[in-house]
Amino acid sequence: MSAQPDPAHILQVGMGFWGSKTLLSAVELELFTKLGEGEMTGAQIADELGLHKRAVPDFPDALVALGLLERAGDGEEASYRNTQDTGIFLTKNSPAYIGGILEMANARLYPFWADLTEALRTGEPQNEIKHGGQSMFEELYSEPARLEQFMRAMAGISMGPLMALAEQFDFSGYKTLCDVGGATGQLSIIVANRHPQMQCTSFDLPVVGRSQSERSRQRA
Repeated sequence: MSAQPDPAHILQVGMGFWGSKTLLSAVELELFTKLGEGEMTGAQIADELGLHKRAVPDFPDALVALGLLERAGDGEEASYRNTQDTGIFLTKNSPAYIGGILEMANARLYPFWADLTEALRTGEPQNEIKHGGQSMFEELYSEPARLEQFMRAMAGISMGPLMALAEQFDFSGYKTLCDVGGATGQLSIIVANRHPQMQCTSFDLPVVGRSQSERSRQRA
């Protein structure tokens, strides 16, 4: 006898954007970074992030339901804190921060996916090319803020694979490495830290180098 038909999976996939957008908005608002290793009540979260009073407790409670926050207590006195994973991967002061790719997903990719039906019917790109006529990278590199966002996204999504490469590849027989299209220099930094004998060079377009120089001056 076959199992009773159940629409739960269909509905979960179809409405999956509810959970996705809740997470993306939390990253955009820097909720996880603001929480850090501490905790806040719903009212404190609303005040810290500049949210309307209607946002609490539904917004933080939704993140609890998604397994992205932990809650202690009930009602107005309930307090919220990061989970172990969000504390490591979604707080900006963490070296393992991967939120850059989620920032870009929220700002760029999420709106593009709203036009998927049009893309399927026409075969035409739905990203920046759609309105500007320039290539995606020309558009991305035309504005410093957009370029910076893109590089943060690539750094976030590349962290794990690059660390695995530095750990597992045998660099003992090598002394130099050149990363063409190295952007933030992430690969060179990771490899040089793991293998002190390596002289690493990152090579990219001038506009990327200027962006990195500006970032260094701001940190100094």
